[in-house]
Parts: sequence; structure tokens; C-alpha cells
Amino acid sequence: MKLMKTKIATFILLIAISFGAHAQLDRSKQPKPGPAPKIQLQKPQEFKLANGLTVLIVENHKLPRVSYNLNIDNVPVLEGDKAGVSSILGAMLGNGTKSIAKDDFNEEVDFLGANLSFGSSGGFASGLSKYSGRILELMSDAVMNPLLVEEEFQKEKDKQIEGLKSGEKSVDAVAGRVGPALAYGTHHPFGEYVSEESLNAITLEDVKTFYTEHFNPGNAYLVVIGDVNPDKIKDKITNTFGLWIKGTGIDLGMPKALPNVQYTQINFVDMPNAVQSNISVMNTAKLHMGDPDYHAVLIANKILGGGFSSYLNMNLREANGYTYGARSSINSSKYVSRFRAGASVRNMVTDSAVVETLKELKRIRTEDVSAKDLANAKAKYVGDFVLALERPQTLAQYALNIKINDLPEDYYATYLEKINAVTVADVKRVANTYIKPENARIVVVGKGSEVLENLEKTGIPIKYFDTYANPVEKPEFSKPIPEGVSAQTVLDKYINAIGGKDKAMAVKTVHATAAVKIEGVPMSLSADVKQMSPNKESMEMSADGMGVLMKQKFNGETGYSEQQGMKKPLTEDEVSEKKKEYTIFPELYYDIGSVTLESMTTIDGKDVYKLNVAQGGKSVLRYYDAESGLLLRVESEVEAQGQTFASVVNFSNYSAVNGVLFPYNQSIKTGPQTISMNFNNVKVNEGVTDADFN
Repeated sequence: MKLMKTKIATFILLIAISFGAHAQLDRSKQPKPGPAPKIQLQKPQEFKLANGLTVLIVENHKLPRVSYNLNIDNVPVLEGDKAGVSSILGAMLGNGTKSIAKDDFNEEVDFLGANLSFGSSGGFASGLSKYSGRILELMSDAVMNPLLVEEEFQKEKDKQIEGLKSGEKSVDAVAGRVGPALAYGTHHPFGEYVSEESLNAITLEDVKTFYTEHFNPGNAYLVVIGDVNPDKIKDKITNTFGLWIKGTGIDLGMPKALPNVQYTQINFVDMPNAVQSNISVMNTAKLHMGDPDYHAVLIANKILGGGFSSYLNMNLREANGYTYGARSSINSSKYVSRFRAGASVRNMVTDSAVVETLKELKRIRTEDVSAKDLANAKAKYVGDFVLALERPQTLAQYALNIKINDLPEDYYATYLEKINAVTVADVKRVANTYIKPENARIVVVGKGSEVLENLEKTGIPIKYFDTYANPVEKPEFSKPIPEGVSAQTVLDKYINAIGGKDKAMAVKTVHATAAVKIEGVPMSLSADVKQMSPNKESMEMSADGMGVLMKQKFNGETGYSEQQGMKKPLTEDEVSEKKKEYTIFPELYYDIGSVTLESMTTIDGKDVYKLNVAQGGKSVLRYYDAESGLLLRVESEVEAQGQTFASVVNFSNYSAVNGVLFPYNQSIKTGPQTISMNFNNVKVNEGVTDADFN
């Protein structure tokens, strides 16, 4: 049964896009540049406790609220064979204290309407100013007397191991691990990664030792912002955080990051399950917030890839439709920075996206930016800067930045003046200084069997790595097809696997309901799917308390899609395509001349046969388990809102209904969205009439 066809994947993608549209602003229209507003930031009152904790207080009586931002500015530490010890500590902090049980602690935080969160290098607390004293007591107690017990330790450790396992099939998760490892080196704190092996090596004593050595007030800053009396809050901080023991402290120094590569190269990681390629062009650099180039670098990056109208996005998304969004960034650091540019793109355009990305890097280094682009970039920074000043966290971060980065006291007061002083020549100069495509790694995580051949045609040297950044040989993407196996035998095995031809042919209608989860959409959704042989179909998507949100119908002759009461008939081409399709078990009706057995490959460690099926002038790839014969995956391309997206549907959890197997779980990756459908009821030859498709 084909419960999720190409058009239905498009239908669900449109739902996801419609949800996102209500939550996003129109980024295509840049604000007009104007004179920079005068920025007057209040200078914090500052004092230091005997244990080394530096306290910064900024009064703000506009609202009856207060926030506490604790930052421990240690030199980043290499955790080595116990990588992950800091993340486990961070997860355990705030889960009760030695004097307050976890549940009691959380209940009191909720009662106060407060917000407390912690990490391995600090914490944050906020709430109403009338509770400021108690919130400070809870925060300091959690910091100084954390409940580091075996039960909580094992729980957090297991949770992180499970998170690693769930991320093994995620292209973005692998790219997020491999990129820094290759750029900085795994011997560097910015490049090392957490593995199941390193997590299993960690004990509770390791966590306690890390806390003692690294989580102490010697290099710590506490920023207080809000409706407070400086004298009273100073006494309260002295009586709470003043009891924080300084600790042993340890500084092993900062190892050097790997140098940039000597020539442009592709570092390729094969992910056989990838439906898109993650591309990241990167090089390391030295950029400190206090550098004279800093503001010019911000503007250069904004023009290159820092917004909707940037070079990269207008090329890769708007002009070519390769991606949902292309971006670039360069971070500032006291130690080592990294420039990155890239996007997630469809497999078939991976090579083109690499070439076009390098083209835009060359452009900003060799061509003068237009006066319009420069003015728009400045205007965007001015607007974002002024808007951010409304948030206490921003003011706290600015105060911390000045102290931690040894910046002049008027750094933010003159920030916009320096932004507006950036010239066309400055942009080109810093682009050539900090963006180094000639020394860049182009890290590509993708499906090698589909993208490598074209990547090789770019002429850029390719080196191969596994999903943990270890060098490997060029992978082999297909296995010899066993003798006697053909497209027809694969289809026959599938039909036999689901119950046999006679039982499959006897299925005239299917009515299925499913719980639907769209990534990024918080509400619960449900789908009602009805199908009638040969090609009638109906799908309605509903939300709790909101009724039917969208529907799509086809009665064999005509059809339509409907969203929020707006009905749109199917086009002639769409009707023609649907008339040629078979809704239920299309394998029963394929013209074998349109089906090609391309290869034998693997999906999630299983040997599968890859069939290429010609449908309506397009190719659809279908993957069948070599052992069981069941359909595991369908790959195709769909169009929505003028863009082409790769669509991959994974099928699992086959269960029998009337002696025929149906996949009860389907995971759909379409463009930027991931959708899961868990079917809870499938009925055969009941509950469906012709009227359902009108």
C-alpha cells in the first residue's frame, strides 16, 4: 500500500510551511538605513567577593523583574577520553541541592514563577523582583551544593547515550561533530566530541572532580540586572555566593588548533541514509571582539551569508532553488575563530551548490559590494542592536563581554558608530583576511552513491572520513547483484512478502488514521487517509480543537486541495498524472519496462535492492529489503511554492490486516521538514465509499 504518495508528501509540506509562515517575518524587505541612534548603556556597579567572584549590578526599574547571569570564564578544557563529563555536570546542576530534594526544588521554582537554568560554565535565573532574595538563594544553593548523586548521574548519562544513538542517522548531527573535529582537531577543546565510549568511561567521581576543579568562583562573574536596590542585593550576594568555596582550580593551557589546509579540498563523509547533503566551507581565523576589523567582519558576513538577501541565499535558494536557506558565519573568540558558509541541499545538486558557494566567496573577496547592500547590512545591524537592548540577557552579555574580553568601557556606546563607519574597501579587505577558500575544507556529509560522481567532476581533491572524523578509504556504494535477481523478481518477492498476489488484489479500499508529528509544529495533528482502487484518494489533516486544517481529494477524474477554506483545483497535469497512478500496491500494476534494477546497496545496515521506476517523466527510487522483500524507502522530488524538494519516505513496523501487511510507521523527510506518521487503525474493504473522494 502506498499510503504516502508524492502529492501527499507535498500536501504535508505545505501544511508545515503554512505553520511557519505565521511565525516568521518577511525577511525579503530590508529596513531603510537611517542615522544611528545614540546608545547610552548604564555603567554597572561592580564589586568583588573574597572568593574571586566579580559582581556587576545594573539597576533597571522599568519592570518589577530581576535577572541573575552567572558566567565562569575558564580556559576551555580538553576532556579527552572522558569527553562529556562537563555536559553531564551541566545537566545535573539545578536538579535539587544537598538540602532541597529535586521535586521540592522544582516545585518552589514554579511557585515563584521563576526561571532557573544551569550549564557546566554557569547559570541563569530570573523572576519577579519581590522574590529576588529567594531566587538568589535557590540559585546559589544549586551552584554551591549541587545534588551530585549516583541515581541522577546514571539517568543523565543514559539520556546522553540515547541522544547519541538517535543522532547517528542525522546528517546534521554528524556534520556538527565532524566539522569542528576536522577544523580544530580532536586534540582541541573546540574539536573533540562526545562518544558512547567516552560517556561510558565517566564515573560520578569524575563529575565531582570536574565540578571542584572547574566550577568555582575564581574566574566567575555574576551580572544582576533589574529592579533591585544595589546595597541590599550586595549584602544578599555576600551572604549567599560569598560562601562559595574557591576550589582547587586547574589551568592546563589551551592547545593549538590544527592549521588550515594547504589547498581547497572536499572532506567527504558518506551517509547512505542521507536525503540531503550538508555542505560547510570552513577555515579557522583569529578574530577578537576588540580587533579593529571586528565590525567590518560583521558587515562583510551579513552581506555574504548573514541574512535573507545575502549573496549565498539569493544564489543557492532564490536563483537556483538548491536549498531552503544558505548562510555564513564567523565567530569571535579569545582563542581561535572559525568561518563557515554552506547549506543543506538536495543530493542531485550537491556539486553545483559547492561550486556556487565558492563563487560567492570569490565574489565578496574580489568585487566591491554595492552601496545598497552595504547600507542594508548596516541598517539591519542597527535595528537588531537596538531591539536586543530591550532584553536583560543582552545587557548582561554586554557587561560580561566588556569584562571577559578586556574591552573599553564605551565599547557598546560606540558600537553603532563603528558599524556605520565600515566602508566598501573595509568589506573587501576583511573578506580577504578572514575568508580563505584557497585554504578551506569543504565538509560534505551526504549520500555518496548519489553525489560523489558529480563532486569528482568539480576537480576539487576529495578526502574521505567516517562519521567520527577518522580518515577512511573511498567507500564502495553498491554490491554485486546476485545471479537471477531482476526488477521483476524484486517486485514479485515484495508481493509475496505482503501476503501474496491474490490477497493484495482483493484489497479494494483502505481507511487509515494516523497521529502526525511535524518537526517544529507543537500541536498534535491527525490524518485520515482513504483510498480506493485503482486511483481514488482522500486525505484530511486535523488538529485538536481546530477541526480539519487541510484536505486533498481525487475521485479518479478530478480533484482539489483545500486549506483554511480556500479550495484549489488540481491542474490538468496533476490530474493526468494521478490518472496514471495506482493508489494501493502499485507494484501489482507496474509496466516492467519502466522499472530498472539499479543496484544492491545498504540502508541502516540492511542489504536492499534499488529500483528506479519511471513515473510521469520523473524517476522514483524504491528500496526493497533483500532479505524480507518489504519496501523500506521511497525517494522522489516534489514541488511546493515554486521550489523543488527531495522527499524521502521510510516505511517500518509492518503489521497484518486481513492477511496483508501494511507499514504502520512512516517517516517523511521533505525539504526542511521531518514528519512522522504513526498509523493506529487500518481497515481494509470497509468504511470507504465513492462520496469520500468528492
